Amino acid sequence: MTDAAAVAAREPGRQIQILDALTPEQAEDVLALLAEAAASDGVQAVSEQGRLQLRGGHREGVRHFLLTVEGDLVGYGQLEDTDPIEAPAAELVVRPGRRGQGHGRALGTALLAASGKRLRAWAHGGKAAARHLAQVLGLTLFRELRQLRRPLTPTEAAAQTTTAIDEPTLPAGVTIRTFVPGTDDAAWLAVNAAAFAHHPEQGALTQRDLDDRTAEPWFDPKGFFLAERDGELIGFHWTKVHAEEQLGEVYVVGIRPEAQGGGLGKALTAIGLRHLAAEGLPTAMLYVDADNTAAVTVYERLGFRTHEVDLMYRTES
Repeated sequence: MTDAAAVAAREPGRQIQILDALTPEQAEDVLALLAEAAASDGVQAVSEQGRLQLRGGHREGVRHFLLTVEGDLVGYGQLEDTDPIEAPAAELVVRPGRRGQGHGRALGTALLAASGKRLRAWAHGGKAAARHLAQVLGLTLFRELRQLRRPLTPTEAAAQTTTAIDEPTLPAGVTIRTFVPGTDDAAWLAVNAAAFAHHPEQGALTQRDLDDRTAEPWFDPKGFFLAERDGELIGFHWTKVHAEEQLGEVYVVGIRPEAQGGGLGKALTAIGLRHLAAEGLPTAMLYVDADNTAAVTVYERLGFRTHEVDLMYRTES
C-alpha cells in the first residue's frame, strides 16, 4: 500500500490516497459512490472490469485513488497498467453532489502524474463534463465504443421495425452445448485469447478474471454457449442478464481465427438472442467499437441501433 501526499488543491482538506489494494470497507464505500453516480448519470462511471478489481486484494498493475474531503469519500479513480504496449488506462468518478469543485480535475491530474503523463482515460456515456475534463487535462479523443440495443420481443410501437431473430444455421459438423464451470475453463480461455489476440482488454483475460465473473450473481451457465467441432472448442457466445434493467447482453462472441467466415458467429449470436428472448427480456444490448465497421454492419442487420457511446481519450503519443 502506498500513501500519496495530498495533491495540491484549492479546497482545504482535500486529499488523494493511492492504494495498491482496498480493504473490504473501502471497496464497499467506492461501490456505494459508484451506485450513487450511476443513479444520477444513467451510466456506470467505472467498467465491469474496474468494478471487479475493487475486491479481492492486490491485482498486478492496478492502483486505486481515493479522493476525500475532511475524511469523506468524494471521488474515486482507478489506474490499470497491464497492457505491455498501450498507455495505462484510467476511469474516475466524483460524487454527484460534490461536482463543480475541482475534484475531477484533481483526480485526473493525479492519474496523469501516476501514469508518467502517458494515459488513456474513459468517459463512459460521453457526458459533456467528462469531455470537458479530458480537454482540460490535454487529452485527445481516439476511441469510440458504441452500446447498441434492439428489441427482443415485438411491441405495438416497434412491430413494423423489429427485425426477427433468424433461425440459427450451424456450419457442418458443429454442435452447441453450454459451459461447465471448472471443466471448460482452460479451453475457453485459450479460444478467447485466440479470438481476441488483437483486442488486449478481452484477449488477456486470465483464470482469475474468469473466476471473478463466474462468481457474480448474474452468472448463469445456461446462457454461456460453446460451439464444438470434433470435440474441440471453436467458438462461444456468452450472454449476460442485467436483471434490474431488464436487459439481456451479448456479453462476448468469439470464434477461433481458423473457424471464422463460415457463419458460426451469426449462428451463435442468434442462439444467444433467442435464449435471452426466452428468458422474457424485452431488450438486448452489446458493445462494439465504432471503427469495426464490419461488426457494426452485421449487428445493424440484426436490428441493433446505437443507444449511447463511451469515449476514450489519451495523451498525445
